[in-house]
Amino acid sequence: MNNKVKKIINKKNKSKIICLTAYSKKVASILDRHCDLVLVGDSLGSVLYNYKSTKDVTLDIMINHSKSVRLGVQNSLMVVDMPYNTYKTPKEALKNVKLVIKKTKCDAVKLEGGRNIIPIVKTLVKNKIPVMGHVGILPQTDKKFTFKGKRMSEGEKILEETKLLENAGVFCIVLECIETKLSKRITDQIKVPTIGIGSSSNCDGQVLVIDDLIGMTDNNFKFIKRYANVSKIIERAVKKYKSEVKKKLFPKAKHSFKN
Repeated sequence: MNNKVKKIINKKNKSKIICLTAYSKKVASILDRHCDLVLVGDSLGSVLYNYKSTKDVTLDIMINHSKSVRLGVQNSLMVVDMPYNTYKTPKEALKNVKLVIKKTKCDAVKLEGGRNIIPIVKTLVKNKIPVMGHVGILPQTDKKFTFKGKRMSEGEKILEETKLLENAGVFCIVLECIETKLSKRITDQIKVPTIGIGSSSNCDGQVLVIDDLIGMTDNNFKFIKRYANVSKIIERAVKKYKSEVKKKLFPKAKHSFKN
């Protein structure tokens, strides 16, 4: 187990884990100064490519963006989302994960699912590959995006699946849109850290999509908090550029070349 993974595990019950997504070197280099974990999320499908579902994200797309992110990440743990349909069996998962690690030099991978992916997680861990789990809403397969744990039976199933994932060897688990009391039960009952998105402050850490955080998307999910409005900053800059070009204020002599 590499030292960066150990560092994340050791934060359990000690200090909050800070996690954000990144899809390029420049953004990743900024996050690297402040985050414990940088996730190359398949959320890039909707954020960058306007896909309706993360199902359309391919292995090549994830690899290309992850290679860029790797250039910007030195200190944080870099985790790559394995895309939909790239880990249907243990054999397929091992092949594709090895390819991702070889091409991107990432530190770990993330898989969505519970009981259904236990043999896959065990195979990867056996091959010394750090795996991050993901339960609750599963964007790759869920048809309805409503929070999980409303019913006691559903909550018990999710709790059981987190324990199965822990026993299979994951080093931490993302809890997506899980009911507040349930997220606390899970966090209290498993030994590996939980990272929440829409799952309350009861988790050991938090993750958001960077584009949501900086106001570069129109998403209005309840769990999103916008800390900046970069869209407005870009628009102001473009309008000023447009105005200066029309008035012949740009480019000036200092922006031009002379013999």
